[in-house]
Amino acid sequence: MMKKICIVVGARPNFVKVAPLIRAIQKSGGAEYQLVYAGREDDPTLEPSLFDNLQMPRPDVFLGVDSQRLNEITAQVMGAFDRYLDERPADVVIVVDDLASTMAAAITAKKRGVKLAHLVAGTRSFDITMPKEVNRLVIDALSDYLFTAGVKSTGVATREQADGNNTYMVGNILMDSLRFNLPRFCRPAIEVDEQRYLVLTLNRRALLNDEEHLAKMLRAIAEAAGDVPVIAPLREPALGVVKQLQTSLHSIPEQSSPTRSLSPITLHPSLPYLEFGWLTAHAKGIITDSGNVAEEATFNGVPCITLNSYTEHQETVTVGTNVLVGGDTDKLRAALSDVVAGQWKKCALPDRWDGRTAERIVQILSS
Repeated sequence: MMKKICIVVGARPNFVKVAPLIRAIQKSGGAEYQLVYAGREDDPTLEPSLFDNLQMPRPDVFLGVDSQRLNEITAQVMGAFDRYLDERPADVVIVVDDLASTMAAAITAKKRGVKLAHLVAGTRSFDITMPKEVNRLVIDALSDYLFTAGVKSTGVATREQADGNNTYMVGNILMDSLRFNLPRFCRPAIEVDEQRYLVLTLNRRALLNDEEHLAKMLRAIAEAAGDVPVIAPLREPALGVVKQLQTSLHSIPEQSSPTRSLSPITLHPSLPYLEFGWLTAHAKGIITDSGNVAEEATFNGVPCITLNSYTEHQETVTVGTNVLVGGDTDKLRAALSDVVAGQWKKCALPDRWDGRTAERIVQILSS
């Protein structure tokens, strides 16, 4: 087995995917690991409850990179991670998803001759103008182990690799965390009736930056929802952007104003992982621009409308509960009307969403 494993995390959502991997490594024995975070130790997105909620340790090392410019992030992470590997050599570096920091760590590892494993490999939008698509292509091309989540991503990874034996369909590791934490989900302090509310999440910069179009989409949501309340637990900057659109949306109240009546959309600060998990698992439907949220909705059997024109995990659409509407307000309104009316497609659980993905990865690295 690889004796020294380095796991690199670039952003908050990555921790949900590496938590089960750390448990599997600890359970197997025979290997040392270190968890490296590209960002700062005081990163505001890493709320104190996150690591307790996920039942995982905090990162061993914080590289301290803090920038919004993608090329700047790449350069800073490469320099910082190179210095890290000087002090703590690794047999294998595991990187997650498709961030600029992920690509930077992958390049650095390969330039030093270290084995590279890509967790959630083979995902493609087939739009080379997207920075994340560039990252995916580079990371997959460099990787010695490509761990894929589904049939489509496995096909892509195998097709693009000179050695198809490097590709392993291990399943969706996000489901490992979901299955592990399902009994631990706790109800947030929000007054809702189970299966009688909708959840809205927004995070994508392109959507938030086009405020005129976003206002139209939010208005479509409010209209199609009717008397079904929409709960929107948002992080910054999304929370601030939507607050500024309150006037055009005919007054969206905040959760902190209990004297005001419940409007179709209720803003709320972001929730801890276990509370957000409960909220989405018990919803009537979900509107989101997050691939992770859409995947969890498929696991929970909750109808999901994704405000993107593509998905990295096609099985959420072909097998699961997900429907893509892109930026089309008419499609959004029609899909949400179907959710409210209880008219949704039949769905199933995709292959290998069984909670054993991390176990498979450790077995492969051990062989």
